[in-house]
Amino acid sequence: MAMEFGWWAKDPETGKFQICVEIHGGNIVWRRKQGHHTSWEPFSPGDEEWQRLLAEAERRVPRRLLSPKQFAEIQRSCEMRDGRSSRTQERQRREAPPKIVSP
Repeated sequence: MAMEFGWWAKDPETGKFQICVEIHGGNIVWRRKQGHHTSWEPFSPGDEEWQRLLAEAERRVPRRLLSPKQFAEIQRSCEMRDGRSSRTQERQRREAPPKIVSP
């Protein structure tokens, strides 16, 4: 089932704009729109926007607008936005050879 999240944001350079996030089948599409007569354009989110998405999703779970499984999918996508999951990073830390410090 497709989920949609939206909110308004402000940027000192461009002003106020609307952010829309569509999640369907594990794919997340970020778009932004500024003004009434403009088209939606692709948007590359920063850490602040990802945190806002998690907060919005977390708010919907208790009201049963979003299932715990869907929320877990959003969390996983947030962790993987750098191209690596937290599990992969943890495994790499464990497998990394110890650093040798010379006196």
